Amino acid sequence: MLRVTEIPTKNAKHVQKFGKLVLEDGTVFDGIGFGYSTVVFGEAVFNTGMVGYTEALTDPSYSGQILTLTYPLVGNYGVPDINAKDNDGIRKYFESDKIQARGLVVHELSLTASHWNLSMTLDEWLYNEKIPGISGIDTRALTTKLRTHGVMMAALAVSEKEIDEQELKKKLASAKKYNDEEFMESVSVKEPQVYGNDKESVIVVDTGVKNAILRNVRNLGYKVIRVPWNYSIEKILSYNPKGVVISNGPGDPIKCAKTMETARELIDKNIPTLGICLGAQILGLAGGATTYKLKYGHRGQNKSCIDLDNKHVYVTSQNHGYCIDPESLKKTDFKLWFSNTDDDTVEGIRHKQKKIIAVQFHPEASPGPFDCMFVFEELKKLIGEENAKR
Repeated sequence: MLRVTEIPTKNAKHVQKFGKLVLEDGTVFDGIGFGYSTVVFGEAVFNTGMVGYTEALTDPSYSGQILTLTYPLVGNYGVPDINAKDNDGIRKYFESDKIQARGLVVHELSLTASHWNLSMTLDEWLYNEKIPGISGIDTRALTTKLRTHGVMMAALAVSEKEIDEQELKKKLASAKKYNDEEFMESVSVKEPQVYGNDKESVIVVDTGVKNAILRNVRNLGYKVIRVPWNYSIEKILSYNPKGVVISNGPGDPIKCAKTMETARELIDKNIPTLGICLGAQILGLAGGATTYKLKYGHRGQNKSCIDLDNKHVYVTSQNHGYCIDPESLKKTDFKLWFSNTDDDTVEGIRHKQKKIIAVQFHPEASPGPFDCMFVFEELKKLIGEENAKR
């Protein structure tokens, strides 16, 4: 006899509040507030992914930003157990220990969540972590504006009572700009953390690392030693690592001067190194390239990139607002490895002589396609492991 297991279902309860989103150009979106009642300020950005809001919201690369999801219906599968961890003590379903985005913007919030792994509803999770959300606005119009004019600062207010629009605009005008913020002290660990007990280790320089990166380095068969963003080369080499990963993270790479110094030493000493997202920009800068801010960034799970070594096109997961200037690579010892098929931006670089590679996209995905997981195997090849595969 077929046994049918009942799927857990929960109803939203921190909803039906007043909500208002104000952009720095004066545009106002009135909507329905949910989650926590508060006022936040941040850079308004959009993500085109169809799923993965739990991973996106906990991605440290979204620190300082108000995240808009373009997929029209959000929250229908709720949120899994926040305390679930793997054998190494890394959270299973989240990319960090908390929600990193300052606010969430959606077109429609599902008032009912149902999933086999359901622990709480999206509004309940936001409420518990003191994050405001707004629904019932035209996210297509908002996205079009951000694509046309570029990302901009915004204020998001959620309240139990009417919101003073003029007061909100005044506060936004005096709010600290995203480009002026310092993120490393809040997203990076303060002391080294160790995952696994394998004999050989790989150092992960934490400039806002996602848990999926830690998991994938562990899957290569190495102990992971996660160190602060400003760790010196001497301290890193004291662990005698087989290789180094410089992680993703938020903000302008220029502000990561200490990490850049370490990256220069890694290049000079020819230590097998992989840079991911912000880590790619840091390695590029360390090698003599320059970076710039994209108009509205790349955020989603459907970004196609071409591997210039074999002309294969891969679908990638991305989340970044800054990029390496391709012209500046000509005066460095780096060569272009991956290129974006939509706008020809730099998506990957390789050093011409040294064991240094970097990708602008997220090979670990989470959320997103796993087409480029082989990038981690490329690090293993640089280390010299004969069992590395593609």
